[in-house]
Amino acid sequence: MEQIYNPYLPLWEYIPDGEPHVFGDRVYIYGSHDRADGKAYCEQHYQVWSAPIDNLRNWRNEGVSYLRTQDPTNAADTLQLWAPDVTRGTDGRYYLYYCFSFYPEIGVAVSDSPAGPFTFYGHVHYPPEILGGKTVQEGMVFDPAVLTDDDGRVYLYYGFAPACEKEIILPRFTEEEIAAMPEEEQKKIRGMMSTVFGEYAMVVELAPDMVTARELPRQLIPGGHHTAGTGFEGHGFFEASSIRKLRGKYYFVYSSHKSHELCYAVSDRPDSGFRFGGILVSNGDIGLNGRETPVYPIGNNHGGLVEIGDQVYIFYHRQTNATEFSRQGCAEKVTLRPDGTIPQAEITSCGLNGGPLAASGAYPAAIACHLTDPTVSGTIDYTNPALARQICVTERAGRSFITRVGDGAVVGYKYFAFTGPATLALELRGTFQGRVEISHREDGTEPMGRLDLDLSVENWQMVTAAIAPHEGRGALYFRFTGEGSLDMRSFAFLPR
Repeated sequence: MEQIYNPYLPLWEYIPDGEPHVFGDRVYIYGSHDRADGKAYCEQHYQVWSAPIDNLRNWRNEGVSYLRTQDPTNAADTLQLWAPDVTRGTDGRYYLYYCFSFYPEIGVAVSDSPAGPFTFYGHVHYPPEILGGKTVQEGMVFDPAVLTDDDGRVYLYYGFAPACEKEIILPRFTEEEIAAMPEEEQKKIRGMMSTVFGEYAMVVELAPDMVTARELPRQLIPGGHHTAGTGFEGHGFFEASSIRKLRGKYYFVYSSHKSHELCYAVSDRPDSGFRFGGILVSNGDIGLNGRETPVYPIGNNHGGLVEIGDQVYIFYHRQTNATEFSRQGCAEKVTLRPDGTIPQAEITSCGLNGGPLAASGAYPAAIACHLTDPTVSGTIDYTNPALARQICVTERAGRSFITRVGDGAVVGYKYFAFTGPATLALELRGTFQGRVEISHREDGTEPMGRLDLDLSVENWQMVTAAIAPHEGRGALYFRFTGEGSLDMRSFAFLPR
């Protein structure tokens, strides 16, 4: 049986900031490109994946779509390609919008195919007649999103407004340090240091050439310092602009200053009148049914909505490797109500599968949607050494597994279609003395079975336990109690 789970791409692939778009009979994912155990955001070139709209279980690698060095600004390859977006222009071509690190410039590339490859086209700019001798107060040109509306008008969205929980400070350099740099590097560093972070999400209409602004940028929704009395209190704009038109309304998706959550604002117009809608998804399920503590190590978030047939999905990303630099794309169904509201989605392991996973066969442990232990924090600060030691999904030698599974760890999966008693096999290594309680619920109630462990092995070893699950749709949780630390690579349902 063909199935798919979260993350929806192969476990060796790291495409965060995923923007899904349907072009023709396929859905394409445009995102940045991390790597396993990354040391910085977006260290690799852009790469596109796609799937048939009638089979979201079958993703295809379309290959490298754009190189960092294709933009003249980055000919020396000193900057990373951050979150992009793509739109189909009125000329039928596909336009890629992107930014480099904190460099204050939005680049544009173009292709005849939604899969690319894209070629450099230009930079978004303001003509003299628009400027009128003024200096553009455009905030931070960051995380561009783009919409070609039904009437052919094109709108560009962007912004970076750090506040509250997620203050960001750029590195600073002395004049002596800058003078010692190559000339091109000096230009880039001075541009970054002169950047003034914005306080709002911004919008600007583009001319038909797709790179020339037709107006000065305008404020769209408020950042965290300006939410009082707006309806955005507690969920002010931070970053990760994304825009869609769904069923006659415009949905602006963004990361709030909480960083782990994607929120949405909705309007009847593409460039004004947006009101706060709610939380779409948190990569720790914070906010879902009043939850205040994460079910998974949290970090920044970025993604977009897409309607495929009559179903709407939210794409987002999760953190791995105990860092914010190795992120993987995930997706969930959402419900678009008749009144235009969307309730918060629950993060799951089954994602795009169209229903629960079969309670048969083997699964990689790394598809866990619940991963907690006493070290997992509700704050985001990966410079904290404690977070580098927390339970996490990691990759070594091309294989993914969960590491640092110790006393108090809970590893969970949602959802499976259980059909009766079975034997459950776990692939483990490490040193651990204690037990594993297996249940349908994270608090250990609705028990399914128990496994006593006394392991001290360097190589992977299978251990088994009989389980008696309730029949039907249900979650699967492993609760570890004891001394030591384990890695967990897979689990399998074996018939009895």
